[in-house]
Amino acid sequence: MLNSTLLTHFIFTAYLDIGSLKFLCFTLTALLYFVIVFANMSLIVVICMNRSLHEPMHMFLCSLFVNELYSSTGSFPFLLVQILSDVHSVSASLCFLQVFCIHTAVSIEFSNLAVMSYDRYLAICRPLEYNKLMTLNYSAVLITVIWLCNFLRFLIALILTLTLTLCGNIIETFYCQNDQTVKLACSDTTFNNIYGLVVIAVQISLHLFPILYSYTKILRVCFNGSKEMQQKAVSTCTPHLVSLITFSVGCSFELIQSRFDVSSFPSMLRIIVFLYLLIMQPLLNPIMFGMQTSKIREKVKLLFCGQSRRG
Repeated sequence: MLNSTLLTHFIFTAYLDIGSLKFLCFTLTALLYFVIVFANMSLIVVICMNRSLHEPMHMFLCSLFVNELYSSTGSFPFLLVQILSDVHSVSASLCFLQVFCIHTAVSIEFSNLAVMSYDRYLAICRPLEYNKLMTLNYSAVLITVIWLCNFLRFLIALILTLTLTLCGNIIETFYCQNDQTVKLACSDTTFNNIYGLVVIAVQISLHLFPILYSYTKILRVCFNGSKEMQQKAVSTCTPHLVSLITFSVGCSFELIQSRFDVSSFPSMLRIIVFLYLLIMQPLLNPIMFGMQTSKIREKVKLLFCGQSRRG
């Protein structure tokens, strides 16, 4: 039995032996990581460098893109190392760092999408009051609260995990997860489980309320408003709804994997779910919001097309 703070490493059993194909997988994964970093970083630069985009909606998008970089950096470098390794293991300190990065990134994503739904409600249903209710300073405060609260909330969960006595170091997934680590404990995990379930219940409740309230009001406007208002609502909300749906599907998969024994599931199914969780949000969000948000789309075209013409 080892205290988790004294454990030196964890071993992953979900990886398959793919022989020389690992070099192809490494190249494709590295290319995908580059595309994700380039897409999100480009949009962050565009928003930060153009004062005309310094509006609450674009600030929330910037926070979302920063979070995609944060989550990808917590996953892809680790995965690239594991693809080339013959023994799939990681030091305990790096494992707990990845646990913190991935779990906080998921929480921040949910919080961001919830706040963005309320922002869309104000813009569509209360346009005359929007500038008064959603100022740039207020949006900055909301973004700061989103990041700090989620960091502090999960830091408590991580500290609780670090105090546990572990019976082993075998993790049956592709990456480090807090729940998988807790399952290795020999000591009593009742408080950890209660804290985790309470936090999940509170977080879902607090986030679902503004989402459901906002879209209920927006749908009412769509049904009762003019055709122009309906088109504005659809064009404005479609990227957010798509992102929200794909995120919800990914979270459902993650909850199933973390709370139940999935070792008997087919390896290919587990790989597909893992790739979905790894790729979908960081790649979909910059594409969806970058293409659908007209102001950002125009600035991106100006950035790259303008440079190519000068070149």
